[in-house]
Amino acid sequence: MDSLGALHAFVQAADAGGFTEAGRKLGVTASAVSKAVQRLEDRLGAQLFHRSTRSITLTAEGAMFLERCRRILCEFEAAETELSQTRGAPQGRLRVSLPSMGILFMEKIAAFKRLYPQIGLELDFSDRVADVIDEGFDAVIRTGEHADSRLMTRTLGYYRRAIVGSPDYFQAAGIPQEPEELSGHSCLIFRFATTGKLDRWPLSRKGEPIHVELLNSVVVNTLDPQICLAESGLGIACVPDLAIRHQLQVGSLKSVLDAYIETRTKISVMWPTSRHLSPKLRVFVDFVADNLLA
Repeated sequence: MDSLGALHAFVQAADAGGFTEAGRKLGVTASAVSKAVQRLEDRLGAQLFHRSTRSITLTAEGAMFLERCRRILCEFEAAETELSQTRGAPQGRLRVSLPSMGILFMEKIAAFKRLYPQIGLELDFSDRVADVIDEGFDAVIRTGEHADSRLMTRTLGYYRRAIVGSPDYFQAAGIPQEPEELSGHSCLIFRFATTGKLDRWPLSRKGEPIHVELLNSVVVNTLDPQICLAESGLGIACVPDLAIRHQLQVGSLKSVLDAYIETRTKISVMWPTSRHLSPKLRVFVDFVADNLLA
């Protein structure tokens, strides 16, 4: 078991590119990780890392050994999984990456946690495209199309964008009847935190994209303030329709130009193809497929 722990420390250090980050993920000190790797090197009689004051890099022997270690740990995880299936409730840590709009799903995620209290959740919210395998995620929930042969994918559903404003705003500024009229309105624009780019509203007419120069009244990089400002009457926003179901129902927001937004965006859950589908991952995938967009 001590050797298995050393293998785990070695893989984490290789993935993290350093002992400090590996220690953080393992819940131990950087020194403990470094010593575990050193003992492994001594036992193997081979140097696994080139070390400098700033970073570590794999030696040729280390790169070769890393792939074998991954297979060993995967087999050990599979063995643990088989045993856990005989012990009852799914359990263990589940690390999941979600887009920033994933905050909309928290009620459903909370329901999952109540249903499976022995599963510890670690949630990472980001619009960047996470490397599921290299960053150690068990699963990711993502919007749009993502082609990666290393991942299994299950479609959860689709959403559309909606251009919305408050009744007070439209009473004062008028309701746009054509996309080109948006250039005369105050617009609440989303900026992607990972790229710094402004969101382009997906307007089209008979399948042809329509580009309108929008007046950027307010720029935000999270969804909730964008919706709040729209409800306050400060302008028009283009947001996922699933984020404003309640506002549309109670009338605090009104959608316009629906006929000019033709595209739908897919939401999927993905997980590593080579990863044994453990009970905790299986129940998570099944739960989000049945409930996330319900």
